[in-house]
Amino acid sequence: MNTAIGNVHSEVLAAGKDEIKTPLEEKVDAFGELLAQVIAVVCALVWVMNYAKFSDPIHGSTLKGCIYYFKIAVALAVAAIPEGLPAVITTCLALGTRKMSANNCLVRRLPSVETLGCTSVICSDKTGTLTKNEMCAVKFGMVGAGASDINEFNVEEKSYSPEGKILGGFDNSKFASTPAFKHFAMVCSINNRSTLFYEAAEDKQGERAFRYRGEPTEAAMKVFAEKLGRYDINGPTQYADAKSNPSSYADYLMQDVVDVATLDFSSERKSMSKIVKGYSGNSNNTVLLKGAPERVLEKCTKVMTQDGVESTLSESDKAKILAKVKTVSGQGLRMLGVAIGLDGGNMKDITSENFHDELSDVGTY
Repeated sequence: MNTAIGNVHSEVLAAGKDEIKTPLEEKVDAFGELLAQVIAVVCALVWVMNYAKFSDPIHGSTLKGCIYYFKIAVALAVAAIPEGLPAVITTCLALGTRKMSANNCLVRRLPSVETLGCTSVICSDKTGTLTKNEMCAVKFGMVGAGASDINEFNVEEKSYSPEGKILGGFDNSKFASTPAFKHFAMVCSINNRSTLFYEAAEDKQGERAFRYRGEPTEAAMKVFAEKLGRYDINGPTQYADAKSNPSSYADYLMQDVVDVATLDFSSERKSMSKIVKGYSGNSNNTVLLKGAPERVLEKCTKVMTQDGVESTLSESDKAKILAKVKTVSGQGLRMLGVAIGLDGGNMKDITSENFHDELSDVGTY
């Protein structure tokens, strides 16, 4: 505790004990003080008004008469105190807490309900942003004629519903113009541990909605892949009924494809990889990669342009793409990079049997 960190800890503990009263607590304290003063004055007046009766023979003596009427004044003070007030306040706050919990709000202290009720403006910075813990892909980019030409497309937001569209005149012909879009959807959907489902039962608000299991970021990528997959003319015909199978395009992509192995995300690699076999009729391994854009670019040697032609990705090209990433990330968007290794790269000989032995040093992959 004598270190600098210990001093900070001590100050944090002290700050935790110094709690500021809520407006309700301040009003109750003020009401209690005023009520005590009024009761004291009324009791004193009652006692003084009976001064002439202190010497009544029925009391036996003046002192006993004084004590008798003092007891009456005390009884009056006790009767005037509203013993039920704390119970009434607690009940009202509990009802407010119950109403807030119906809207998925967690209340740690009852008086905070009243504080929130008096609030008209909430000021929060980026680290204290109020959020629903939901993420949605709103934009994606593809390399156009070259590394300096990045085509951006906006995505319709519908939470975790795969029924959204790609905006800006995106159609089936654009999807079919290059296999890059299918590769894009493949990485987002299959290199992913989240699952989508439709909740048939009504929630507390009487609504039915698409839900997910897993990480919100991965769920958003899987939903985006389903939205992109609706433009694949070879995709599932039953795609229109997303409620029956929210991951129908992912199932289509995995037809005749074998899942070989997965390298989970780590702070060292800053990326996640999945190895599959049989994608697009390829008998070799195919590597699906997603992660921090700079880390993904570091592993890439080629780029597929909008016409489906592969070209060498030079260091200057990587610098141009990173500059674009920096510009878009400045808009407050969370960004991920995706890539695909159709020839398997340095993982072409990996199998489900030798996976753990061959990838002992995952930092190199």
